[in-house]
Amino acid sequence: MRGFWPIFKRELFAFFVTPLAWVLLTVFLLVQGAHFFLLVDHLSTVTADAGDQTPLEAFFGDTVVLYLVLFLLVPPMTMRLFAEERRSGTIETLMTAPVSVPAVVLAKYAAALVTYIAMWLPTVLYVLILARTGGIDLHAAAASYLGVIVVGAGYLAIGLFMSALTRSQFLALLGTALVVLLLFLVGMGEFVTRDGTTLHDVCVHLSVWSTMTEMARGVVDSRRLVWGATLIVLPLFGTVRVVDAWAWG
Repeated sequence: MRGFWPIFKRELFAFFVTPLAWVLLTVFLLVQGAHFFLLVDHLSTVTADAGDQTPLEAFFGDTVVLYLVLFLLVPPMTMRLFAEERRSGTIETLMTAPVSVPAVVLAKYAAALVTYIAMWLPTVLYVLILARTGGIDLHAAAASYLGVIVVGAGYLAIGLFMSALTRSQFLALLGTALVVLLLFLVGMGEFVTRDGTTLHDVCVHLSVWSTMTEMARGVVDSRRLVWGATLIVLPLFGTVRVVDAWAWG
């Protein structure tokens, strides 16, 4: 893992000095803040039809806004990681430095993941607000954030792989968006396939909607974590192979 820390710090610094990062952060917090406010306001006025649903369950599991945010956030975060270096020619300098290919890939991925987690940190204030105004299931809150991190980490790994395949940031963004959308649509097949069939079971297993719904209720299924880990490891392995191919010309 030679060269991991220098590359990690460089990528982390490079992300936060670009206007795109602050635009994404601002839009993300505005959308999530408005989303949280509207959910709490709605649940505070609807009593009979709300059932036992909590604001955390609605915020993390039973709304399309969360997935729309991930769909719009991850592709721009990862599109430049390798594509820009290939376009500008700096990748040759990087690959001739005394660093290992896995270190380069993991450093770039870790920088994107840390940035992603940092974007979610301000939303912890929502949990604190709920805790001060009423009872809250801290286990469910922790599970919800674990789900957000696992799902986001998988999407980031896909984005890194797409960025490694092309010199164009736009194509990397488009490729990541299409793959993420495809995975989401496959998971939504649980609502249109017949219960008890193999296809339905596959859709449920791959469904990010079911994953977040369960975790928002405090249910942490090891099968969900295994699928999330697979969604991280496979794209990262593919990225290492692609970058390794560059190193050997």
